[in-house]
Amino acid sequence: MPDTDGSALLRRRIGRKLTALRKEAGLSQEKAATLLQRSPATIHRIEAGDHRVKFRDIEVKAMCELYEASADDRTDLLALAAETRSSGASAWWHDYTNTSLPSWFGLFVRLEASAERSREYEPESMPGLLQIREYAREVTGVPRGLINEAEVDRQVNFRMERQRLLVAPRPPYLEFVLSEAVLRRAVGGREVMTAQLQHLLDVTRSPSVAVRVLPFDAGVHGGMTSAFTILEFPPVTPGSTEPLEPPLVYVDSLTGALYLDKPTEVAAYELAWNDLASRALDEETSRKLVTEVMEAFDRG
Repeated sequence: MPDTDGSALLRRRIGRKLTALRKEAGLSQEKAATLLQRSPATIHRIEAGDHRVKFRDIEVKAMCELYEASADDRTDLLALAAETRSSGASAWWHDYTNTSLPSWFGLFVRLEASAERSREYEPESMPGLLQIREYAREVTGVPRGLINEAEVDRQVNFRMERQRLLVAPRPPYLEFVLSEAVLRRAVGGREVMTAQLQHLLDVTRSPSVAVRVLPFDAGVHGGMTSAFTILEFPPVTPGSTEPLEPPLVYVDSLTGALYLDKPTEVAAYELAWNDLASRALDEETSRKLVTEVMEAFDRG
């Protein structure tokens, strides 16, 4: 069954990280259990991300100390452990997920920020990371009446803060394939779309952002079902060939989200992405099309 709130994924991620740190320290599960005064079965459950495990700070700190984890690893593990208990209380989006935003999206933001590469397909609207405030306000809370105006404001503010990822010291490589409909749909009117498309051109100057357009004449393609995002993660430790987390696919809807990480599930979306990428315009041609559509909006 798909992981709809991401809790299992979080536990597995903590387990993988602790396993890697233990092995780096040259300790077997049995030796670590003895030194931590825990049973080998408990250490095994922790490393397996067993749903019965409660990741208490005191235990995570003890394991980090024994394994001589770096300060960054300790901070990350404690933040992840806190999130398993309180839906992200240590994260900047805590105030949002406590009210308007569901906890499952707070998890996605954490995963997105720690990814090495993100590939997103959007058939209907500009991706949240690329939206200007005016555009975001138009598309937030659709269909109207789904949330109230105060919640619209909070979600728009959240979206703007989330865009700090674009200027992070080590941002993930962000790839987007946008349907041509995203460019031509008049969200908010002519002025909003002119500003939005100019912003899109500005953002694509970053070496960590690539945007390609799927033209109308591409015909039937692999993304006909829905929007989706594929996240890939860096190695669990420097020099390791094991990723911090296996690739996963995120698919959301009005009322929930799916976190898909089974190899067969990821493989299906890889096929969809490869088909989209084969049909999309290259980056330079995409920029030219964005410019043409922007100028058409500007002329009215």
